[in-house]
Amino acid sequence: MKKLIQDVIYEALTKLNITYSEDIVILEPKKKENGDFSTNIALKLAGILKEDAISIADKICQNISNDHFSKVEVVKPGFINFFVSKSYLLKNINIVLKEGKDYGRNNLGLGKKYNIEFVSANPTGILHLGNARGGAYGDSLSRILRFSGYDVTEEYYINDAGNQVDNLALSIIARYKNICGIQAEIPENGYHGEEIITIAKNLYDEYSDTLLDKDLEYFKKIGIDILLDKIKKVLKEYRINYDVYTSEKEIYKKHPLDKIINELTNRGYTYKKDGALWLKTSELGDDKDHVLVKNDGSYTYLMPDIAYHIDKIERGYNHLIDVFGTDHHGYVARLKGALKALGYDNNILDVKLLQLVKLISNGQEVKMSKRTGKIVSLQELMDITGINAARYFFCMHSLDTQMDFDLDLATKKSNENPVYYVCYAYARICSILKQNNVIKPVEDYHSINSEEAYNVLEQVYKFKEVVLNAAKKELPHLITNYAYTLAEAFHSYYSKNRIITDNLEETNENLNMIQAVKVTLLNALELIGVIPPESM
Repeated sequence: MKKLIQDVIYEALTKLNITYSEDIVILEPKKKENGDFSTNIALKLAGILKEDAISIADKICQNISNDHFSKVEVVKPGFINFFVSKSYLLKNINIVLKEGKDYGRNNLGLGKKYNIEFVSANPTGILHLGNARGGAYGDSLSRILRFSGYDVTEEYYINDAGNQVDNLALSIIARYKNICGIQAEIPENGYHGEEIITIAKNLYDEYSDTLLDKDLEYFKKIGIDILLDKIKKVLKEYRINYDVYTSEKEIYKKHPLDKIINELTNRGYTYKKDGALWLKTSELGDDKDHVLVKNDGSYTYLMPDIAYHIDKIERGYNHLIDVFGTDHHGYVARLKGALKALGYDNNILDVKLLQLVKLISNGQEVKMSKRTGKIVSLQELMDITGINAARYFFCMHSLDTQMDFDLDLATKKSNENPVYYVCYAYARICSILKQNNVIKPVEDYHSINSEEAYNVLEQVYKFKEVVLNAAKKELPHLITNYAYTLAEAFHSYYSKNRIITDNLEETNENLNMIQAVKVTLLNALELIGVIPPESM
């Protein structure tokens, strides 16, 4: 509707021989008496044309002819208010019913190829709440962008090389030797988790002590395969299905690190100091230089990350989105700087930093799991709250704000719980439709006339614009907030209006309307990975 209003205003300006090349701002007034939409274009033009804003607004209105509006008015000091025609809202019911699962789709991203990499936890332990939040964001954004015409690849980067993997293998070996009756110590930066003990015990149960002569690589592969498989299963349960899993080891084969270092050196962006090789990131947008190769000859984390992003760029993506924890904020400039040094447009990379999550119960922060005595895992959170609540709650807030995840609220079976409230609206509609499953097509709607019904239809109509904004701004929480607002409008309508009446025509129109609400609500929830139940 905002685009439509912009178009009719531009058309009016053309008729008046007024040139205005900037975007026309369309607002949504908080008070209903000020219309459904409003614009200050006349006030903007007043300064340019040296003419009274009210006079300009009047001229624009006189040149607007569109049956989408029941009224277009001018108010001081020069705003133009638009009242959307109720007939247009009613006509949209059939559009929703016809488009079904496709209602809300757009072609914003047609021809654009995006790669979204998120979670990518080291296969050395459990998925924590930060992974849960990043996972909900990354997958929901992918769904929204696909719904908006983008070609999206959801990717998981497997850190299967480097010191942490060596320490994982050494930790498994130490536990395995202990079970075999041999004294062995976990390395200094090793892993002490229950999952390491379980891996070692299962190996002993299957192979007894016959693996004592196996090398480090054997235990690396065993550890990564088992732990990564566990991670994949948890994420699949969380409704995340990656398109690509990329191995760090495979990246080294495709993009040898020494070749990248030679390229950086040839371009004049490296120097040696204190036995280490440094990258001149201070010349590339960072606040200081950073080490690429340590004085012992080992690579810093920056080197494989440079290679990995070169690989993604060479796979033909227009845009790369990485979801990192907030502790990586200082890492962004050096990574973008390295890409710039190699001649790439570093604007191709957009790093989203997720802020901390606090788990709250009984008003207190929960830091440890009651079951394991360790950090609360994604699996445990899903077991406690259910998948719908976990996905919904993480998508309620912008990624760049700290959030409290209220366990008590998330598990409440009442309207205080937002995901329960939204899902109850859906279930209520399903129940009504199930009991009245014969709905006849309606060409023109005459019986729907309550204010609450029109409020619902306005929300249904807004869905396309909400999806468009969520895709443009890459903000899944806009969809979550929208779903709640639509559910709220429906609950209000239901409490004040009879859907099933003695008038068959009126009943049929009402059923068509709530079917449109069902379609819209389901489409919205699908975009944030929530599957609402049909009965509650």
